[in-house]
Amino acid sequence: MIVSCQGLELSDALLKVSKAISSKITNPILEGIKMVAEDDTLTLSATDTELSIEKKIKANVKMEGETVVPGRFITEFVKKLTNSMIELEVNEKNQLAIRYEESESIIQCYNPVEYPGFKKLNTEEYFGISKKDFKSCVSKTIFAVALDDSRPILKGVLFDISKNELSVVALDGYRLARVKKSVNSNITKSIVVPVRSLSELSKLIDDTDDIINIYIDKYAIMVDLGDTKVTSRLLEGDYINYKQIIPVNYESFITVNKASFEESLERATLLSKTSNNNYVKFDIKENNILLTSNSELGNLKENIPVSLSGKDITISFNPRYFLESLKAVGNDFVKLCFIDPTKPCVIVPTEEDEFLYLILPVRVIS
Repeated sequence: MIVSCQGLELSDALLKVSKAISSKITNPILEGIKMVAEDDTLTLSATDTELSIEKKIKANVKMEGETVVPGRFITEFVKKLTNSMIELEVNEKNQLAIRYEESESIIQCYNPVEYPGFKKLNTEEYFGISKKDFKSCVSKTIFAVALDDSRPILKGVLFDISKNELSVVALDGYRLARVKKSVNSNITKSIVVPVRSLSELSKLIDDTDDIINIYIDKYAIMVDLGDTKVTSRLLEGDYINYKQIIPVNYESFITVNKASFEESLERATLLSKTSNNNYVKFDIKENNILLTSNSELGNLKENIPVSLSGKDITISFNPRYFLESLKAVGNDFVKLCFIDPTKPCVIVPTEEDEFLYLILPVRVIS
């Protein structure tokens, strides 16, 4: 293989595909990035068998061929050569010569025959969504996925597609996040995508109204971004019936300025972190929330004006769950819905139902 290309384009491609290299390597070949030179294109790809990223760049291919290079090394190496024209040549010992300006470096490569192949997906089933909406779905839900391994299915995010409506859901047993978006689709299907795959995919997508198609196979999804393709394995198993968790009737509703509420919670959180009792009490009466946080270091009381409809209520929460939900939305005001001190609180917009966050209260023993 002999190929030359611009250092900036090569570096950008390596940075993108290297996101699919796992930090936990069980097979040394998966530390590599595969390079295939063919026609006038250099194709770079990486996988951890769950997430796969492929990127094509224009190149001057003098001799076709392929190899697998040490991924992290070459990514960092080429990052220093963005202003150079780079020539790559693989010799009979499967060593890669990297030539730039008047210099040359040689690195030992892996055998490309041992590299796992990329499965071609069936592209008959798909849904179309704007890049902006997709990024919004991811950012507004992924913080609520489970982190432990006790229920592996909850380490993914549910995409519940019903014709032209998409519900994206994450939950961890203490809180639930759900976002709804309109999509272009004629399928009804539910899939669970690993959170890491969604996070990396979201980083590769710009915040525009351009439509992307997400293709669904039995065991994987694929997103074609033109020169970049991202494939992710799906999680197997039955997701929790999230619709049964969300209450239908409430006893109290308050509307609150999101920014003021968020700032008060942040101050209360600082104090609660110094205590074994990591909770903040909400005392809601008339048109006011009194936030109370106590610890060995001191105590805090903050009053926040609200609009209350329904009964007064006193209830306690882990403030981090509230803060993560509030930070995910850009609305000026949000509505909090309550039943009683033992039931979850639900956060929704003041109008429509694009997002919903459900948070379980903390049971405080007096």
